[in-house]
Amino acid sequence: MRSIIRTGDSPRRTLDPIARDVAALCAAGVVVGLSFGAIASAAGLPLSQIVAMSVFVYAGGAQFLAVGLVGAGATTVAIVLAGLLLNARHLPFGLAIGSAPLGDRWAARLLGSHLMTDESVAFALAQEDPARRRRAYWMTGIGLFLTWNVASAIGAVAGSALGDPNTFGIDAAFPAALLALTLPSLKDRASIRVAVGGAALALLSTPFLPAGLPVLVALVALALALPVPRSKRTAA
Repeated sequence: MRSIIRTGDSPRRTLDPIARDVAALCAAGVVVGLSFGAIASAAGLPLSQIVAMSVFVYAGGAQFLAVGLVGAGATTVAIVLAGLLLNARHLPFGLAIGSAPLGDRWAARLLGSHLMTDESVAFALAQEDPARRRRAYWMTGIGLFLTWNVASAIGAVAGSALGDPNTFGIDAAFPAALLALTLPSLKDRASIRVAVGGAALALLSTPFLPAGLPVLVALVALALALPVPRSKRTAA
């Protein structure tokens, strides 16, 4: 196993760039994990379910969404469908990353697929050397997995000790967390159209549909991302 400390050409030791970036990412993940644990606890989920969800589901955005839908009284079908649709992006992720970083063994591929996140794929694809790509993928995946599970468990314990979430404003943390996860992705007009359209559809359908279904209705706004055909003017 290679050391994360690199000596380079000088005798002074420096931290490997991959390890440095993963450490910074994990530090940010602690905050998100603590928030999820506190929100899930405030929504009424017991510690055992929060820990099990973090270990076996391990999908940050989908877990936030599921907890929000549980708190709103959504049906199990609506929660499962919303989670599957949100995590459908892992299909192109798997095609992009390929099998090289995961290895040839079936067990390694299964574990690597479970550890697949936006960050692990992005960090791996940023490396040109195959060995560094594999190293970046596994360091990011394992680091975030451990960080998320420990932080969410601590957040759940702390959240259960707070009592009524409305007293401390924790009930507002779920929409605030989703908004914080969404804003960095709104970099072009198409993304903004989809976000605004989806929010409008969800708000308009909420009074008429059971809890959880407005989120699925909001997916219709994805059509706003399609290119708008422009009519060509013919010269007279």
